[in-house]
Amino acid sequence: MKKLLTNWFGCGMALLALCCFTAPNASASKLRIVTSTTDLAEFAQQVGGDRVEVESIARGYQDPHFVEAKPSFLLKIRRADLLIVVGLQLEIGWLPPLITQCGNPNVQVGAKGYLDASQFAEILEIPTTTVTRAMGDVHPFGNPHYWLDPENGRRIAQGIKNKLAEMRPEDAAYFDQRFQDFSKRLTEAEKSWDAQMEPYRGRKVITYHRSWPNFLKRFGLISAGEIEPRPGIPPSPRHTVELIQLMRRENIKVILVEPYFDLKTPNSIARETGGQVVVMLPSVGGEKEVTDYFQLFNYDINLVVRAFQAAH
Repeated sequence: MKKLLTNWFGCGMALLALCCFTAPNASASKLRIVTSTTDLAEFAQQVGGDRVEVESIARGYQDPHFVEAKPSFLLKIRRADLLIVVGLQLEIGWLPPLITQCGNPNVQVGAKGYLDASQFAEILEIPTTTVTRAMGDVHPFGNPHYWLDPENGRRIAQGIKNKLAEMRPEDAAYFDQRFQDFSKRLTEAEKSWDAQMEPYRGRKVITYHRSWPNFLKRFGLISAGEIEPRPGIPPSPRHTVELIQLMRRENIKVILVEPYFDLKTPNSIARETGGQVVVMLPSVGGEKEVTDYFQLFNYDINLVVRAFQAAH
């Protein structure tokens, strides 16, 4: 028995020594970040670099309002050190049950590992009256598609940088340097985007859904109407006819549509008006070649400019 206990003690000490030697310390391990969308994942990766491991739940080609909740998402969130969400009820149809059921107290709403990115952005279209279901899928706290303004992208990245520095103070300088680099590159890219869009400031467009107010405001375009009669409500024949008449009357030739909407009605309207349907990407990853935030704007702005040029 004495020999057995001695062997156990020796093995135990060896195992303890091995664990102490091989286990990474907290500062060396990567922060595990889960985001609701690919755009937030992009900001987290830009700032976090090799000190973070980032996963997005929604794909860039999906409508972020409607994501099918899967059991695998629970595991992702359960393992997360930080959960970053768009907020403003964009994910209300699928994310809250995943959060409450994941078994991770650190990422519950209001906990230290939960970050609502909307707090950093300029929010447009905040309702000034009581929101009812008769108004369609109106977001009561404002339009959640705020990342489609580069300045908001900068603000979100800075907010994430501050959060990461709070969670890993020893890496604060690293996160700050990466944010400064991202911001500098974004400033240079904005000069090019502004120059491309300058000739078309003041032009009117039609959109399918109210996904683009931040993008339109940033580049000086005007939304004259939506194919949806109300947010989230499918187009009706009467509304479609009224939209065709509006486009003819005001000589509007460009229709912006997200990739997850049916193109039947937009194409029909375009045929009747001599307009062009432009399938815009609201998120990073909407197409395989659009792998970061800079490519997202390069892609969309190139499409819009070509559409306006063809409309002459």
